[in-house]
Formats: sequence, C-alpha cells, structure tokens
Amino acid sequence: MQNTVHPVDEKLPWGQLIALGMQHVLVMYAGAVAVPLIVGRALNLTPEQVAHLISADLFVCGLVTLIQAAGATQWFGIKLPVMMGVTFAAVAPMVSMAQTNAGPYGAGLIFGSVIGAGVVAILIAPLMSRMLRFFPPVVTGTIIAVIGISLMRIGINWIFGNPVGPTAPAVTNPDYIKWLKELQAAVSAPGSSLPAVPKGFAILPTVPNPKYADLTGMGISAIVLLTILFVARFGKGFIANISVLIGILAGGVITAAMGLMEFSKVGKAAWFDLVLPFQIAYPVFDPILILTMSLVMIVVLIESTGMFLALGEMTDKEITPDDLKRGLRTDGLGTVIGGLFSTFPYTSFSQNVGLVAVTGIKSRWVCVAGGVIMILFGIVPKMGALVESLPTVVLGGAGLVMFGMVAATGIRILAAVDFHHNRNNAMIVAISIGVGMIPLVAPNFRQWMPHAIHPLIESGILLASIAAVALNLFFNGAKEDPGAARRASLQAGAH
Repeated sequence: MQNTVHPVDEKLPWGQLIALGMQHVLVMYAGAVAVPLIVGRALNLTPEQVAHLISADLFVCGLVTLIQAAGATQWFGIKLPVMMGVTFAAVAPMVSMAQTNAGPYGAGLIFGSVIGAGVVAILIAPLMSRMLRFFPPVVTGTIIAVIGISLMRIGINWIFGNPVGPTAPAVTNPDYIKWLKELQAAVSAPGSSLPAVPKGFAILPTVPNPKYADLTGMGISAIVLLTILFVARFGKGFIANISVLIGILAGGVITAAMGLMEFSKVGKAAWFDLVLPFQIAYPVFDPILILTMSLVMIVVLIESTGMFLALGEMTDKEITPDDLKRGLRTDGLGTVIGGLFSTFPYTSFSQNVGLVAVTGIKSRWVCVAGGVIMILFGIVPKMGALVESLPTVVLGGAGLVMFGMVAATGIRILAAVDFHHNRNNAMIVAISIGVGMIPLVAPNFRQWMPHAIHPLIESGILLASIAAVALNLFFNGAKEDPGAARRASLQAGAH
C-alpha cells in the first residue's frame, strides 16, 4: 500500500529548500526590519541598541517560524507554510508608549506589555479557534480578497517610495529650514528678547519630493516584474517556482551596477552577534499597557485566522479547530518570546501567503528553511545588512505579483459561492469590501474617534472581517456547510 504525503508535508531537496526559503526571506525582510527601526527611533535608543533590536527581531522571526511551520509539541505550530514576523498592528500603541517614556525604561514598559499580551493571547486562543463556523466561503473569500487588495498598498509604496499620500509627498523647503535655524540662533544669543521657539515646532512640508516615483526606480520595478513574468512563462519546474527570487536577484544586480545600493552598513556590521534575553531592558509590567497591547493581540489573532484559512484554501489542507488553536497559540508564544528577547508581537506575515499562491509550492519545510536563514541573519549581522541594502524598488515589481495573487485567490473562492440562489451573498461581499477599503481610501477617518479604539479600526482587514462575519450571520445565520468549504477550497486551488 502506497503511503501518500500531503504537499504541505513534502520534504524537498536541500538545494531547493534553501533557494525557496531565501525567496520567502527576501519578500518579508523589509517589513521585518521596519518595526524595530520605527520603535527604536521613537524610544531615542542609541544606534547600537537599534541595531541590536533588528538582530533580535530577525532571530526571533526565525525561531517562531520554526515553531509555527515545523510544530513544537502538541500545543504549538499549525504546520503550514507560514513565515512569522512583527505585526504592524502594534506599531501605533508602541510608538505612543515610547513618546511618553523614552529610553530603556520606556523600552521595558513596551517589552512588559508585549509579554503580558502574549500570555493573554495563549489563553484566549482556544476561544478564537471555535469560530470556524462563522467563516464560510463567502466570508473567507471576501477576507482573502481584502487582504490582497490591502497588501497592494505595500507593493505600490515599494515602487514609488515612501512616504506616500493622495498626491506626491513633499519635503521641507530648504529656505524655511534656514530661517528656523537663524531664528533659533538669534533666540539663544546673549541679551536676546525674542520668545523661545515652541518645543516640537516643525515646518510643514511644501516642496514636492523629487525622489518620489522617479523614473529610474519605476524602471527597475518594471524590469523585476518582467523578469518574473518571463521566468514564470518560459521556465520549467524548479526554475519557474523561484521566479520571484530570480526577479529580485536581477533587480539587485542592476541596482548594484548602477551604484544605487549602499554597502557601507555591510562593512560596518559584525560577523557574529549573540542574541540574548533582556539586552535592551528588563520588562516592566503595567496593567493598563498590557490591556492595551492585549486588544492589539485580539486584532492580530483575528487577522491570523484569516491568514491560516487562506493558506488552508491554497494548500488544500483542511484547517480544523485544533489546527487553528495551535496556530493562534503560537502567535501568543512568539509574542512572549519577542518580549523576552527585547522585540515585539509576532504574527503570520501576509506577504508570504502571496508567495505560496505564486509558486504553488505548498511545503511547510520551505518556511522552516526560511526560519533557519532568518536566525542566521540575526546572529550574523553582516548577512542581514547585505539584504537590507537592497532598494525597496526591487521588491516593488515582485509585490505586485504576490499581493495580486492573494486577491486572486479570494476571487477564486468567491467564484464557488452561490450568488444565483442567494442574492444576499452579493450584499455581504459588496459591503464588506467597501468597509475594508475605508482605511486605505480615507486613513484619517478615525480622527474624531476615541484614541483607545484606533488600533481596532485602522486595519482594513479587521474591519472587512467583522463586517463579513456580522453580515453573514444577519443574512445566513451560522450554519456549518463543510461541502461548501470543500468546493471553495477546490476552486481556490484550481489554476
């Protein structure tokens, strides 16, 4: 009797695992290092401390990825192709904490709230796992489509540059900067009667930023995109599966040849740096801050539920409540580990879900290989600095492919939903997508709402999830339909 192995559990040759794992790492690297940079600078930490935050973050990314993809005991690990990274949902409250208490003490407050919220997430994971019946195909398809559409903003930002806005961003007029410096000098002169410049005074940007959407960067992104398309169309077997990696490497070679890559950080970075717990600060446990971060973790767990269901559809693997429980519990465990190692809350990275759809490689061992590479990046800073030197425009062309594929997966799932006999399903999809677009189209919609709820409403994915679940309950109730879920899964996997 032949023993068949599910594609999720398939172990590929070492060479393929390393290449495919590196592809996953390159896709998530920019997002992985962004949060420690933002929070470290908000805390006014030294450059050495910020560098350690990045190394510790990469190390924990790899460690938690190993737990999630490979599994650890019967309680942790969903055993799907998942890459774990720091969630952006926690950035706003952590920056707020940093602005109130800067330096190592503020860092300790953040790490304490992260550890406390991780423990809460572990405890409530079983409750979240019982919600599967509220996620029929009409809900999961809508959520996955919104995830893809929301991620497109990241890919587009990679192409055109940051910051972004409704129009091209602006930089401060140099004449205004010169005037402010002269005024500050006059105020500080002996015997001056001029009033002091208010603390925190800043000049509004008024000059168009010439570096935004420059043709060179757009051209590089286009070359990366065309390379991916060419390899996917004419490549065979394994070569076609690493089309995204080949496109990114081609973009890296071009930018290096054009002198657009900065290698000074690579030269300064150490060859080896041991990552240990509590190297920045010891955690300080404040109940209010723990409650705030716990609310963020509820958002993270809901988003993770959508990611896991999306991966289940893509890999044709049924996600049971026990699977979901282990996956969500690992989000909490990763967050606890993050706080211990002076980093932040962790979740499954949605960018990498798109890569699974693009390549068709469903093996979780690819992400295990990616986790090992991330650990190496954490303890060998020179390797991490080399990847960090890659311009984001190189990732832009790849982002369009990967994030668009996530949206396409949602559309394929919705194609199996009965819209003919149940017209209310169209209403569920229409309104939920519209609600999910609010933070993308009108990011300042929450300005008059209480700040305490901002973390709960600034995620379009979360808003779409809540709307889809609520509308489905209103129109269809909470009936379980395994057959519909199975048909949607087959539809999502059809290429």
